[in-house]
Amino acid sequence: MSAPMLPPQKQKPAVESDVAGRLAGDLAALLGVGWHRLHYGVAVSGGPDSMALLWMMVSLLPGQVWAATVDHGLRKGSDDEARMVAAFCAREHIPHSTLRPPTPIRGSLQAAARTERYRLLEQWREAHALDHIVTAHHADDQLETIVMRLNRASGVGGLAAIRATNGAVLRPLLGWRRRELVDVALDNDLPFIDDPSNSDDRFDRARLRHALRSQTALDPVAAAKSAAWLAEADEALDWTVDRLIADWPDASDIAVIRDEAYPPELFRRIVAHRLRANAPQLALRGAALDGVIAAMRAGRRAMVGALLIDADRGLAGTIWRISAAPRRKAPKKA
Repeated sequence: MSAPMLPPQKQKPAVESDVAGRLAGDLAALLGVGWHRLHYGVAVSGGPDSMALLWMMVSLLPGQVWAATVDHGLRKGSDDEARMVAAFCAREHIPHSTLRPPTPIRGSLQAAARTERYRLLEQWREAHALDHIVTAHHADDQLETIVMRLNRASGVGGLAAIRATNGAVLRPLLGWRRRELVDVALDNDLPFIDDPSNSDDRFDRARLRHALRSQTALDPVAAAKSAAWLAEADEALDWTVDRLIADWPDASDIAVIRDEAYPPELFRRIVAHRLRANAPQLALRGAALDGVIAAMRAGRRAMVGALLIDADRGLAGTIWRISAAPRRKAPKKA
């Protein structure tokens, strides 16, 4: 079990003004001039990065910040860490909630835990009428994610990695290094713990983190800037696709897919866009999406989930139609 690092009795009244000013600039860049009038929920695991974020947010916006800790109950000691955060927040008069999944996490452990974490945080945000959830993802996290996506042959959207904004979620620290946040925690005598899963080599991210820790060839801050530009490029491509489809004569018919000699990346997005319009739960990408497009180009019927894609007779290679696959007949009882 990880033991909390307790601060000395005397605590500094506020984070240094230059650090707070830097965070204020990051929030303004994400939200515009009205950022200081909003109310925020900070996701706090108890690690040095999230504790530093909470301290800076409270120093910047006293009375406008709430904190939440998600305890999945997946490992021994997680409840002690949640209690450590709760005790700190009680001492500093910061409203705090510990959120726990109603049922055990199942499936791919880290992916399922992440999905449930954001579901709980969003539910909590709505219940407290908060404008945003703020997380402490930083440049070192971003570099890890980029390298993981490179190893999966991700495209533009995947290499954009961790987004600075995603719905109500904000990540203003993507330009900060982890060591800077540790310094904020130490300089302000904040209690924190190190999650043992961060060094558990059973997880891909933990192994990669260990490998990147000793390298000097890759600059995490520069990588984070590249990811931000890729995110802008990803949004620009989606913007272009929306306008291309809007110009089709049959744009309102979500069953139609047209190709007017579009560049490959735009056509990939057009196909994915039209499939989602018919089945919002579909998230086709990468090799699976390219396989569907290859079948379409070859004039073959493509099947995606419960959908079929067939070339329009007489216009093969330029227009396709999406339809629902026929339901399979139930086997006859003997």
